Amino acid sequence: MVDFLYIEWLGKPVWMWLGFHALILGLLAFDLGLLHRDKNHEIGVKESLGLTAFYLTLGLIFGAWVWWYIGPRAGQEYVAGLVIEKSLSMDNVFVIAVILSALGIPRSAQHRVLVWGILAAILLRGLMIGLGAALVHQAAWVLSLFAAFLIYAGLKMLFSKEEDEGDVQDNAAVIWLRKRLRITPELHGQRFVVRQPHPQTGRPVLWLTPLALALVLVNGADVIFAVDSVPAIFAITTDTFVVYTSNIFAILGLRALYFALAAMVERFTYLKTALAFILIFIGAKIVVADTFELAHIPPWVSLVVTLVLLFSGIAYSLWRTRGEAKPEAIGAEPIEREAQMRGRA
Repeated sequence: MVDFLYIEWLGKPVWMWLGFHALILGLLAFDLGLLHRDKNHEIGVKESLGLTAFYLTLGLIFGAWVWWYIGPRAGQEYVAGLVIEKSLSMDNVFVIAVILSALGIPRSAQHRVLVWGILAAILLRGLMIGLGAALVHQAAWVLSLFAAFLIYAGLKMLFSKEEDEGDVQDNAAVIWLRKRLRITPELHGQRFVVRQPHPQTGRPVLWLTPLALALVLVNGADVIFAVDSVPAIFAITTDTFVVYTSNIFAILGLRALYFALAAMVERFTYLKTALAFILIFIGAKIVVADTFELAHIPPWVSLVVTLVLLFSGIAYSLWRTRGEAKPEAIGAEPIEREAQMRGRA
């Protein structure tokens, strides 16, 4: 048994992988089983910021262990990867906020969608990282392909026009799902599935609720964002353990970060521009350092550039939107939103 724990798997001993997953399972059990046993509990901005700081601190502590046990370079790569993944996840948060708001999901039920969405995201990222690691280690030119894709994604994000955020109900995917699945027009508490009579036969059948539809769309959004974020982390390091652990810690704090950012979504107008420049920089780094070997760019440079771009985008957004009215609560009921709008008039 002891010998098995020291067998290398994806470049690291089995005990490191098992230990990390035991840590993650413990955190999930602590968070979901103890902190949020009340399903109707609404997470406020203050609690959200506290949980975000908690997960970020744990992620950095784990990074310190990586630095001490694996080495300084691995530690720098881990922290750079954590910051990049956290940065890119902010855009994902805004998309999730739009989805939940458009479907009329109340704040008390949003937590349930995010919990299952993050569990699915962890499994998805694990599969995508495993596939990416296999490709990178089999063919070095895959990194150049990642670089081209990141630069393209950054330019597309930089020059694309803002999409209408109120058309989720008219989205092709939503229309397709509603046509092919039985989805109730109203919520049923925090249930994803209910049993109701079929409109034609009258026999009780299973129906999905709008909460289940929201979960499908949130997971779909994560798939799209993972296509950007996974190549981005491989641009920093090809160490599968560092890639995976930094990704998972970034995802763990996503639910907590959501409730803080979603309450101020209108204040981060220029964050997307900063994220676009981050993607372009990471892609250019691969071209300069790996494809053509023109210069060696250490991990700490990527970390510093990412932090500067991220905080510049946040600071400029907050400065440009200073004094604006407080945005409406994400997921507020339509009647409540109408009342809020009347109150502002």
